[in-house]
Amino acid sequence: MNDSLRRFMESRGEDLVPVLEESVRRLNAPTVLKESMLYSLMAGGKRIRPLLVSAVLHDLGKVHPGELHVGAAVELIHTYSLIHDDLPSMDDDDLRRGKPTNHKVFGEAAAVLAGDALLTESFGLIGRAPALPDGDKVTLILDLVRASGAEGMVGGQILDIESEDKTLSEEGLEQVHRLKTGALLAFSVGAGAVLAGATAQQQENLKRYARHIGLAFQIQDDILDVEGDEALAGKKLRTDAAHGKNTYPSLLTLEGAKQKLIHHHTEAVKAISFLKEPEPMLGLLADYIVERSS
Repeated sequence: MNDSLRRFMESRGEDLVPVLEESVRRLNAPTVLKESMLYSLMAGGKRIRPLLVSAVLHDLGKVHPGELHVGAAVELIHTYSLIHDDLPSMDDDDLRRGKPTNHKVFGEAAAVLAGDALLTESFGLIGRAPALPDGDKVTLILDLVRASGAEGMVGGQILDIESEDKTLSEEGLEQVHRLKTGALLAFSVGAGAVLAGATAQQQENLKRYARHIGLAFQIQDDILDVEGDEALAGKKLRTDAAHGKNTYPSLLTLEGAKQKLIHHHTEAVKAISFLKEPEPMLGLLADYIVERSS
């Protein structure tokens, strides 16, 4: 990993943790619910979505006091989705990031409710974000609703489930993953643009970047399920075929998927060529997304 990116990820990650933790600890809620929420929320992970919010601000030379609250909000959504994905009725996974999945520790009912609570609290985090005008709060909340709900991530999840044991076209597969994986990543980039006060042209370029890294992220996930290391992944791999999932390697072959990955990485980097820094964080994150091993 690039040293500049490593320092950036470590710094932002350290700053983000207390915001994530406080978002749950402050709640006047049953102890077991808070414990279940914190178990998954504090289990680590790459924090790619909050990092994208921060990277846009960094690359546009802006700072905003609400950065960590907005980044934490999307991380709460992502964590809830992982808790629900792991449930027996979904992907039925026993491990996540090398630890027992939430429902294995707290039971299915508590896991479902912990996910529900994280989803709900994410909007409160944006509502409490400091130095953020009410109009921007409404914009970000509505954008997050679209990205995480029926028109975004959840819609992509149901399309993914419905397509099991069927063969999708490449266009159909792209639609699934543009919603299931790409929508929250796109929200993160767009949220950074809102906080930075980006121009209309900058926002358009950043949307193109987000669209391509969203697909690149999913393609790399698909590739890692085929040839990744379970010890590094912290979860069981080689499960997509067993579940009858449509993936880029199954549709395009493993080599074809790798070529498609390079294409989306190249287009993402082109989209941010307007940035003045020789090594923008968004470019380094694009590199990381396609090179990661977990």
